[in-house]
Amino acid sequence: MNNTDLNKILFKQQEEETIDLAEILYKYLVHWKWFVISFVLALGAGFLYLKTQAPIYSINSSVLIKDDKKGLGQDDMLKQLNIFSGTKVVDNEIDILKSYTLMEQVVTDLNLPVHYYKSEQLKNIELYGVSSPVKVTVVKPSDPGEDAEPLELKIINDKTFLLNGNEVAFDKEVSSAYGTILISLTGNAPDVKELFVTIRPVSAVTENYMELLTVEASSKMSTVLNMSLESAVPQKGIDILNKLVDVYNQAGLEDKNRVAANTLTFIENRLKLVSEDLTEVEKNVEAYKASEGITDISTESKLFLESVQQNDLQLNQIKIQESVLNSVYDYVLRKNNTAGTVPATLGINDPTLLALINQLVELEAKREQTVKLVKEDNPLMLAIDEQIRNVKINLSENIQTFQKSLAITRQKLEGQNARIESTIKTIPGKERKLVDITRQQAIKNNLYTFLLQKREETALSYASAVSDSRIIDRARSKNKPVSPSKTKILLLFGLVGLAVPFGIIFIKDLLNNKISSRQEIEKATKAPILAEISYSEHEEALVITSKEQTIIGEQIRALRTNLAFASPGQALQTILFTSSMTGEGKTFISLNLGASLAMIDKKTIILEMDMRKPKLHASLNIQNNLGISNYLTGQASLDEIIQPVPGQENYYIITCGTIPPNPAELLTKGRLDELFQSLRATFDYIIVDAPPVGVVTDAQILEQQADTTIYILRHNYTLKSHLPLVDSLYKESKFKNMNLVLNSVSERAGYNYGYGYGYGYTENPKGKKRKAFARA
Repeated sequence: MNNTDLNKILFKQQEEETIDLAEILYKYLVHWKWFVISFVLALGAGFLYLKTQAPIYSINSSVLIKDDKKGLGQDDMLKQLNIFSGTKVVDNEIDILKSYTLMEQVVTDLNLPVHYYKSEQLKNIELYGVSSPVKVTVVKPSDPGEDAEPLELKIINDKTFLLNGNEVAFDKEVSSAYGTILISLTGNAPDVKELFVTIRPVSAVTENYMELLTVEASSKMSTVLNMSLESAVPQKGIDILNKLVDVYNQAGLEDKNRVAANTLTFIENRLKLVSEDLTEVEKNVEAYKASEGITDISTESKLFLESVQQNDLQLNQIKIQESVLNSVYDYVLRKNNTAGTVPATLGINDPTLLALINQLVELEAKREQTVKLVKEDNPLMLAIDEQIRNVKINLSENIQTFQKSLAITRQKLEGQNARIESTIKTIPGKERKLVDITRQQAIKNNLYTFLLQKREETALSYASAVSDSRIIDRARSKNKPVSPSKTKILLLFGLVGLAVPFGIIFIKDLLNNKISSRQEIEKATKAPILAEISYSEHEEALVITSKEQTIIGEQIRALRTNLAFASPGQALQTILFTSSMTGEGKTFISLNLGASLAMIDKKTIILEMDMRKPKLHASLNIQNNLGISNYLTGQASLDEIIQPVPGQENYYIITCGTIPPNPAELLTKGRLDELFQSLRATFDYIIVDAPPVGVVTDAQILEQQADTTIYILRHNYTLKSHLPLVDSLYKESKFKNMNLVLNSVSERAGYNYGYGYGYGYTENPKGKKRKAFARA
């Protein structure tokens, strides 16, 4: 096979696989009226739907959380007063604002479980606040169940009203499906006389608003929280958000005040105990002085006492510094290039030592981050390790030097303390004992003073407690509702309106098992299509005459012309007509094709060879006394069975005759060859109306006498399952020069025969209709 042939095959396969978009589009555009009607109805339904839906508005608010970590804390003065303020974590505050507890309190305070509605046109309008003429209070709730009917209220006057048809007085408890309720007149909305009320459980309402509430930070680095809520009643949404912020702030203040109150209680208890101890020490001093006759302590004793106290204080500080320094030294020695918790440097004020500790911590943290990226033997790691070793050496030397300095100072203070105590021993015993008692008194007095100071600070914090949040924008509603979106709803309904007829046509086409287009035939078989005959209604069997010019007549003439292409270079005298099943129009087309041939002065005869269900003679109102069956059995001669077609010149017919019990055997054993030999000698064209090939074998027997075969397929009638049989007959050449004719094609199949065949011809000028052959 050469490249040219291969390219032809590939091009042909590609052409076969090409999807005809115009054909698919026309399949739907031909039903444009249904699309328009469905689209208009869908838009009407969309407008009706919008009328039944209450608009939903978006309510927004923003709150600033004072987070010290992000530089938005209190000023220094408030920090000093508010000793119980803590750092806020924004994520925690978001969870608190969205908590069930806060929302439940909001729902309860605003009485949100009770809903008021009034009917207006096609939808129910919710009444809230000043728009409701009554207020319903649930005194003792009960579970109404899911099928509970709303409470219907009709106001009679300012004293009574009808509740579900029963007259009830205002401000009196009444039993209902929702429990015991109390209904009072608000004096608002005097024009609203009829309404209905529903009462939902607090938990259900709370969970519903928790789902509707959105709280999120404005950015990752911001402590501003944006809150939003969608509601059909803007004022209700505004009240919910404002109330939620108020409840949130109140809860935070209560938590602060509770801590402050507990602290005050603790301080008061401690003050009471210390006051009792101080009183007892003072009594001991007084009793000792009275018993020993001491009126005053000498100036020297006072100086010694002050020196001892100061020396004790310095010695304690030195010991603390030594302890801290030992901890730091242990931390430096036991570290092995790993980061960890740095011990406290309380009491150490040496800037060099503190700088070295910070430098060591930074280097170790840097090493810990670097080791994740490079190996231990990396030059960068070695450089960091060398820096750590150098810092440790300097730090060790600095610590040892500082330890020596502290040891010298401690020894000096201990020596000084020993000298002072030895001097005190020289004081008379009475006075020394008085000094000991006085020292205990000073300790208790200092503790008492400290507690008094803390009590005042706590009281100031309790009195100056403020919220850790600040409202930036109070809740406000947008002017335009966020839903339902008129454009989106109408677009959706419009698309549904277009999709419904599209889906119906698609499903109908999907379930259609009959031939609906020429392309389906061309895809299923390679047999050539000789002509297409449009659908038309006529009462007469013969629709082609020399007097009238019709569309279908022109199509029959086109079929007559196309016969020249059925078998190029060969003379066609005997034309066999067959089909897959009864009712496809082979008798109608064969009869009119014969008439068309007769009109061009061709002597033509048509044979009614369908001897099982003959229709030809009946449609022409011709007697069927003698016919083909009588000739084949030898009961009649050829001249006796030939009849002229009424009203036609050069056109003759041989009817089927008596219907035989075995037509197939009669055709094979009778005088069939002799019949056709005689007819070929006399007539220019022989039209054979054979039985359907898909039912009986008569057509295949008659094929031996034919020069060409015209296979009739009918639009929207012939089953698609018959096309493989057609293709098999064509490929196996069971019929000579087999060609196809598509009959009864309607305009909806993608054809338009209103022009191109008549140039002004009227299809049916007499207003007559054809009953035979054209329709199933």
